Amino acid sequence: MTGSTAFASVSALVRRETSMIYDEGKEYLVEARLNPLAAARGLGLEEYVARLAFDAEERRKVIDALTINETSWFRDHTPYQAFTDAMLPPLLNARAPQRRLRIWSAACSSGQEAYSIAMLLDQHLPAGWDYEIVATDISTQMLERVRAGRYSQVEVNRGLPATSLVRYFTRAGRDWEIAERLRERVTVKHLNLAAPYLGLGTFDVIWLRNVLIYFDAATKADILRRMLPMLAPDGYLLLGSSETTLDLPTDLAAAWQREQIGRVPAYRRASALSTTPSVLTSTGA
Repeated sequence: MTGSTAFASVSALVRRETSMIYDEGKEYLVEARLNPLAAARGLGLEEYVARLAFDAEERRKVIDALTINETSWFRDHTPYQAFTDAMLPPLLNARAPQRRLRIWSAACSSGQEAYSIAMLLDQHLPAGWDYEIVATDISTQMLERVRAGRYSQVEVNRGLPATSLVRYFTRAGRDWEIAERLRERVTVKHLNLAAPYLGLGTFDVIWLRNVLIYFDAATKADILRRMLPMLAPDGYLLLGSSETTLDLPTDLAAAWQREQIGRVPAYRRASALSTTPSVLTSTGA
């Protein structure tokens, strides 16, 4: 950015509002995402940053712009394979009396993760089963996109199999719109992961992938500590490929037990593993 003071101001704003960290070296990213907002106001970048001190609406736009992260359909593939092959069978057996699953797509961005899960559940759940996917994010702009369920051609080209495009999408002008029966299963909620989790209930699987890397160690530990009661005793937590529980405080690391499912590490509540049978290879956290 043009001035270190402007970058420090924006970095402090994002950390205060979201607990996410923008360290020195990320000036180029902040500048790239804020320049269009400044131009829309007819201001230079430093003038725009100064305006944030008294303009709540522009602050919201900045938070939206700086919390939009990389996403794609069935990202990394292997977690979705592990979900259908190794997690669903025991969950279906355990939930047979209720015939219902609840999934949390935390930091859902524009919804590709939530709808990828919805497609898999549509294909793999037995007849008569129900499911809900709760999709949360701090960006109101992204949540509106999840509600709409509309994606550009470029977006559907990023990881979406052609068979899924044909089966679950219809043309909507120049975009593609996902089937209403899947949109109806996705509940959209605004949530800051660093804030209290109120009224969410518990979940059978929590997808918390590729977001903890944006927080400092204390915030990461706080998030994972508060995730524990959100996960069903026999549920699964999925993190990103570069994320782990190894660097947590000792007591918290012990509360999460790692299970290796092929190439995918899944995390479970350690207190539940002593009473829940597992056919998976388990390794220590």
